[in-house]
Amino acid sequence: MTARRWVLCALLAIPGIASAANAPEQAANSVPTFTAPAGFRVDVLADVPKARSIVLAGPDTLFVSTQFAGQLYAITNAFGPAPVVRVIAEKLKIPNGIAFADGDLYVAQPDRLIRFRKVLDQLDGLGEPEVIVDDLPAGKLHSWRYLAFGPDGKLYMSIGAPCNICDAPGTALILRMNRDGSEREVYARGIRNSVGFDWHPVTGELWFTDNGRDMLGDDKPADELNRAPAAGLHFGFPFCHGGNIVDPDPAMAALGRCSDAEPPAQALPAHVAAVGMAFYTGTMFPPEYRGQVFIAEHGSWNRSSKIGYRVSLVRLDASGKEALGYEPFIEGWLNGETATGRPADILVAPDGSLLVSDDQAGKIYRVSYTGASPEQKK
Repeated sequence: MTARRWVLCALLAIPGIASAANAPEQAANSVPTFTAPAGFRVDVLADVPKARSIVLAGPDTLFVSTQFAGQLYAITNAFGPAPVVRVIAEKLKIPNGIAFADGDLYVAQPDRLIRFRKVLDQLDGLGEPEVIVDDLPAGKLHSWRYLAFGPDGKLYMSIGAPCNICDAPGTALILRMNRDGSEREVYARGIRNSVGFDWHPVTGELWFTDNGRDMLGDDKPADELNRAPAAGLHFGFPFCHGGNIVDPDPAMAALGRCSDAEPPAQALPAHVAAVGMAFYTGTMFPPEYRGQVFIAEHGSWNRSSKIGYRVSLVRLDASGKEALGYEPFIEGWLNGETATGRPADILVAPDGSLLVSDDQAGKIYRVSYTGASPEQKK
């Protein structure tokens, strides 16, 4: 068996991981039996109800958002033997997107962007936030923002389309602004709903996931991993999907041509619901994983048979500008038509392990590399 051959990496002997052999019908909040490439293992780092976006603050503190639950969590001693999980804020409106810089925690809500100053000094309970932006175009659908700081020091925020398919001004884009909300501008357009983005560690270019349009069938259009090497590009929504599918609604199709839009850097299977993503910047994993893209596939909701519910890998060429292919990396959340979890966000930890949040099971998983055994290398 080669080192790249898929192996069962979750046995009863692994702390925190249950064996499917003794649990043929797992409960929704149980820990799956995972499969991964040889030498990798998956453990539970912490239990965090409805865990969604995760961000690192210092060497051993994580902040976790919860989207619809309205809470923010802090995990201190996150990489030690006894992580401490605590609620630091409650009753927030869809606090999905979070970002941390210079001691401050930024939280994106549907209609506004807020900031908690010196948040590490407030872990027993956050005070009143500072409102930075208060005029975001809130809508019922795709109103959960994603938030991250770019290598330029600017704050980037997604504004999803408030619909399955429509042309709504001020939406379906990624914004860029200063930390205080000033000099707000549109960085990229034609993006139906991005809930994850990151910057290539060498080129500094923005890459992002995008969820494709619904109601065109089981197998189209593709979800997307996109590359935005410069500001001002258009990625096709609502007139073109997956780079080559013209929208069947004549009103939408009239808004542009597929040739006018940026094609996906990597087309993903339809309805996998690609959300959080991260470039691997650590040194724990073997060299062939460095600079590659890991994606959290939240999983389908309107397909005749489920798809997604896994962590996938997109390999790039040496330039970091071209995708070479797509493959599953961690599977096990989906057993037939039963999903025991939904991966939501991905973060590279200081030690080089990979953290994956699961908003269905309410867990943060740690993916580490321990080296392939002699049997696995044969």
